[in-house]
Order: sequence, then C-alpha cells, then structure tokens
Amino acid sequence: MTRQVILYCGAEARGQAWARQVAEATDDLELRLWPNGGDLREVDYLAAWIPPDGLIARLPNVRAVFSVGAGVDQLDLSAIPPHVPLARMVEPGIEACLTAWVAMAVLVLHRDLPAYLAQQRREVWRGLAVRPPAECRVGVLGMGRLGQSAARALLGLGFQVAGWSRGAKSVPGITCFHGADGFEVLLANTDILVCLLPLTAGTEGILNAAAFARLKHGAGLVNAGRGGHLVEPDLLAALESGQVSAAVLDVAREEPLPAGHPFWRHERIMLTPHVGAVTQTETGIAALIANVRRHQRGEALEGLVDRSLGY
Repeated sequence: MTRQVILYCGAEARGQAWARQVAEATDDLELRLWPNGGDLREVDYLAAWIPPDGLIARLPNVRAVFSVGAGVDQLDLSAIPPHVPLARMVEPGIEACLTAWVAMAVLVLHRDLPAYLAQQRREVWRGLAVRPPAECRVGVLGMGRLGQSAARALLGLGFQVAGWSRGAKSVPGITCFHGADGFEVLLANTDILVCLLPLTAGTEGILNAAAFARLKHGAGLVNAGRGGHLVEPDLLAALESGQVSAAVLDVAREEPLPAGHPFWRHERIMLTPHVGAVTQTETGIAALIANVRRHQRGEALEGLVDRSLGY
C-alpha cells in the first residue's frame, strides 16, 4: 500500500507524539518531521505553524496545507499556490482552552485583581466596590467559533455579552453587532472589551487610541487575538489617563516580549505568554487526520481559509 505523506513543521515533542499516533491509527498515512522529510516530492500534505522560508516551493505535489494553530496570519499566503487549499486548526482542545482563558481574564478585570495585586505589594488591605456580573457589559470582537464559545461562557457566568463581527451574525443570548456602525455602538456600551479577531489588513491596529476613546471610561481590555491588533503606545496612554483601567494580554507585537518593555512591570497589565489557545496533542492529531480524510474524499476542509479575507 502506498502511503500518503504528511510533513510536519512545529514543536518537536508534539511532532513525535503525532507521528506515533498516525502510525498507530492509520495504515495509509505517514507523518514525517521536518527537517527529516525525505524526498519532498513524496509530500502530499504540509502541517505547520511557521514553515521554513522556501519550503512550500520545494513541495511540488503538496495537496493541502494545514496550520497547526487556530490562526494563519503567521503564514506567507503568497507562498502557497492558489490551487492548494489552506485550513486552520479546528479542534475542541483549542476551543476549551481559549474559552477558559477568556473567562479567567474577564474575571480578573471584573474583580479588580490588578488593583489588589498592587495593594498586596504595598501591604494595603482595602476592599474595592463589588458589582455583580449582571451589571458588567462585555464586548467580544470576533464572533467566529472561538468567539462564540467564549461569549456563551461569559453569558453563563452572568455577564451581559455583546459581540461584533465583520458580517452579520446571530447567536442566541448574545447581542450581535457588525460593520463600522456596529463597532461604534459596541464600544460605547462596553465595560470589558475582549479581542478574539483574526489578524488581517482590516483588523491590524484595531485596538487603538480612537477605539479606547469610544469605550466607557475605565473599561478593561483583554487581547487574546494577535499582538498586531494592539497599538501598544495607545494602550499605555489610555492606562495613564484612566480611560482604560487595566488590561490582560496573551499576545504582543514582538514575542517573546523584549526585556525592558514597559508592559513587564506595569501595575495594571497582566501578561501570559501566548498560551490562551494551545492545540492539544490528542485532539489535534485527530482533527488533522479527519481533515486529511475530508480532502481525500473531495469534501470541504474544516477551517478552510478564504484567502480574500485572510481567515
């Protein structure tokens, strides 16, 4: 039996685990780990986070490209031939991890944890005003699968939840806005803003001074999208003025965050190192194999990317 070859470029430990699981679960697929790809003419599928420059051009028979993460903005789309479909990773582990991270971040801001941590460092014991979640309005930018999952979780915690997307969406229990006018309305009625957008030319720098000025005074910010969404000097200025009260960030424009960056020691910024959504080993390989099977059957890929939109 001739096996079809998946070439994997990514974290070594995950790749080794995936290679074992592919060998155990299938008879007709082989997963090879870059740079030990063998004869690249034999590669049918590429699964990668950031492939080496020029690699895709060296895969003359590649039939589809799969991002091993939830986004594709890290890929050079122009390097992928137009006839080769591209899909982002869609698997339940990513959704569960990101939903939990967003809930954590919103609760951190809602219950004033940055202020309490600052008080702790100064040995100050003082309670701050407590509002029930029902009095807090959370706005979620990005209402794809991940955004909807996070919005539903926040709704379950008792928050008022609204969502914004490029095109019109309808999600039970969530007030949905879209387009430029809807963006303005959502910002004006938001106590905590959550960004889960894909990074595209249209969303680059969307978290900027103009957006912060339209938020309710003292609003909180959560960014688990991409570092490119945030204009970092604008956030620092908004924190200084009090227009934004605090921020929880999982992403940065430069990762790892450089030494000496003002975010490191800012009392009203809490950081995590891009761990909000992590592809899980077991469910991730199952999703990858399932998508390869879809392609083999001539079916539409899960997470198929519309290159005209960038996601």
